[in-house]
Amino acid sequence: MTVATVVPDVTGLDKQFDYLVPPDLSARVGVGTIVRVELHGRRIGAWVAAISEAPSADRPPESLKPIAKVTGHGPAPELFELADWASIRWAARRIRPFLVTASPVRAVVGLPPDRRTGMQPAPSSPATRDLLAAGGGVLRLPPRADVMPAVLAAVGRGPTLVIAPEHDRVALLATRLRRAGLSVAVVPDDWAAAAGGVDVVIGTRTAAWAPCPGLAAAVVVDEHDEALQEERTPTWHARDVVVERCRRSGAPYVLVSPVPTLTSVVEYAGTSGVVHPPRARERAGWPAVTVVGRTDDDPWKRSLLTSELIERLRDQQLTVVCVSNITGRARVLACRSCRALIRCERCDAAVGLDDDGRLACRRCGAARPAVCQECGASRFANLRPGVTRLREELEAAAARPVVSVTGSDPDPPRPAGIYVGTEAVLHRVGSADVVAFLEFDSEMLAPRFRASEQALALIVRAGRIAPEVLVQTFSPTHEVVQAAASGDPSRILDGERVRRELLGLPPFGALAVVSGGGADEVVAQLPGEIQVGGDGADRFLVRATDWTTLGRALNAAERPSGSRVRTEVDPARI
Repeated sequence: MTVATVVPDVTGLDKQFDYLVPPDLSARVGVGTIVRVELHGRRIGAWVAAISEAPSADRPPESLKPIAKVTGHGPAPELFELADWASIRWAARRIRPFLVTASPVRAVVGLPPDRRTGMQPAPSSPATRDLLAAGGGVLRLPPRADVMPAVLAAVGRGPTLVIAPEHDRVALLATRLRRAGLSVAVVPDDWAAAAGGVDVVIGTRTAAWAPCPGLAAAVVVDEHDEALQEERTPTWHARDVVVERCRRSGAPYVLVSPVPTLTSVVEYAGTSGVVHPPRARERAGWPAVTVVGRTDDDPWKRSLLTSELIERLRDQQLTVVCVSNITGRARVLACRSCRALIRCERCDAAVGLDDDGRLACRRCGAARPAVCQECGASRFANLRPGVTRLREELEAAAARPVVSVTGSDPDPPRPAGIYVGTEAVLHRVGSADVVAFLEFDSEMLAPRFRASEQALALIVRAGRIAPEVLVQTFSPTHEVVQAAASGDPSRILDGERVRRELLGLPPFGALAVVSGGGADEVVAQLPGEIQVGGDGADRFLVRATDWTTLGRALNAAERPSGSRVRTEVDPARI
C-alpha cells in the first residue's frame, strides 16, 4: 500500500493530508507530482510532498481517499526542503506560495529529452572561473560592463541557473546564449525544457525556483536590484533563495552587481571577498558624473534649474532625461539662515517636521526640537517642487517640448528631446545623452536604512542609458556622490557597515513589518527577545538578532479569526 502526503493548493490552508496512491497511478506519482484530490467534497490541486508505504498511525487505511488524478510534473524534491527553509526565513507559515512559484504555469504531462550539450563556449571570464572554483562569491562589474563572459564561465561548469531582474535583459541574454550554441530554457514559458535538462535555465526572480537538473553553478545578475524581491507576501528575495539552493546542492554561485549590497558583501562574498576589475578599467565602465553642488544656492528658491542643467537643455542635439523623486512622504528641509540640510543626528537621514512641529526621522525614529544643528535657527525651507511645475519650468528654459513620464502610464512615452519624471522614467526611456537628477538629496537622504545603496543604484540605472549623469545636490561631499563620481562603490560600505551595526539593521539583525487588522494581537504574542515598535495600532516594526528567530516567532503567533495580517520580512523600502 502506497500513501502520498500532499500539500493542498488552497490559500490559507497550512495542513498536509494523506491519500492512497491507486496501483494504476503509482508509476506516475512521486515527490513533486501535481495531482487532483478530493477535499471536503470538492476536487482541488495538490503537490505530493512525501511517499510512504503505510499511513500514519492515527489514520487507518480504510479512512484514506485515493488520489483522483495525476495532473503532471511539479517541483523537484529538493525544492520542497528549500520551501520549508523559506517558510521560516520569510515567515510564510506554509510552503504553498513557494510551490506555486516552483510549478509550471500549464500542466506538463511529459518531459522533453535532455538537451545539455556540455559545451564550454568562449569568451569566459577568468576572474569568474577563479571565483567559482573558490566556492563562489560577489563579482563587482561597472554599469556598462558585459555580464556575458561571467555567465559563460559558470556555464563551463555544467547546467547553470541565471537570474536577472528584468524581462528585457533575460531575453537578450537568452538570445546571446543560444547564438553561442547552448541549449537555453527561459522560464516560466520553457519550464518543461528546463526540467528535461538544458545548459542554461534563465529567468527573472521566479527562476530562483525553476527546475535545473544537475545544477552546477548559478549567477544572479544585478543582485542589488529591488525587482529581485517579491512585493507580495511572503517577501522572498531571489538572491537569498539562490544562495541557499546552491549551498544545499554544493554548487557555487556568483552575485554580479556594479554596486553590491552590504548584505551580499557581509554574508555572501566568501573567502575571495568582492572581486572586481582593475580600478582604471572599472572606472571606465562608469558614466561621466557631473556633480552640481548647490551649497551656495538659496535653498528656498523653488526652481531646480541650475546653469549647468540649462546649458544641456538648450542644446538641441542632446536628449535629456530629468529625474525628480518627489513621491512618498519623505521631505528634504534646508535651514533658511545657514542653508545647511537638516539631517538626523543619529543616522544622517533627511528629516521632516511632524504634526507636533518637531524634527522627526522616519528611518530610526529619532525626534528633536525644530532647530538647525549647524546654526540654531528654526526657519526651514521645503525643497520639494512638483513634477508638473518642473515640466513647465523645463519647457520655458529649454524652448522645446518636455514629456512627463510616470510609472502608471500605459504606453511608452512619445519621442521627445526632454523627459521628466520620477525614477520610472529611467525604465521607460531606452537611451539618452544626459540623465539629470534634479534633487538627488531626497533619494540619497531618504528615511530608509538602504537609502545610500538605492541612490547609488539609481546612478547605475542612469549610466546604462546615458554616457553622462548630472547630479544636483546640496551635499556634494556625501559618500554616495563621491562613490558615483569616482566610480568606486566601495566608498559607501564602511559608513553603511558602521551605521547598520550600531542600529542592528540587516545584515546585522532581522526585521519585519507586521500590519493590517489584527496586527496588534499578533505582535502581542511575540516572545521577549523580539523587539516591537510601530507608528499605529495596525502597523508594527519587529526585529530580532537573526532571521530564523524572527521567522519562527512570527510563524508561531496565532492569527485572529477573520484578520488580514500582512507580514513583510526585510522589506526593501523601510
